[in-house]
Amino acid sequence: MSTVRIPPLLRARVGGTKQVELPAGTLGEVLDALASAYPVLRSLLFAEDGTLARGFRAFVDSRDARLTGGLSTPVEEHDLVVILPATGGGGGGGGA
Repeated sequence: MSTVRIPPLLRARVGGTKQVELPAGTLGEVLDALASAYPVLRSLLFAEDGTLARGFRAFVDSRDARLTGGLSTPVEEHDLVVILPATGGGGGGGGA
């Protein structure tokens, strides 16, 4: 199982849960399993096209998933997945 750490911003929506254990797979599969366990998270974590919502970033064992394959990033047994709210940078001119 992999561990998914839920950010404080979302914990109130999942009964205060800080982290959950979910089967390994791709990051997309892990986050889909999280959204299945806590349906209120689906519309927050995923954009309409199925990508990770712009308001969040995901890391697999401290590696930014945007740089390692996005939702296709492999998540192995015992990996730590961290979901963080994206932070704004200012000028709004681009980025990932």
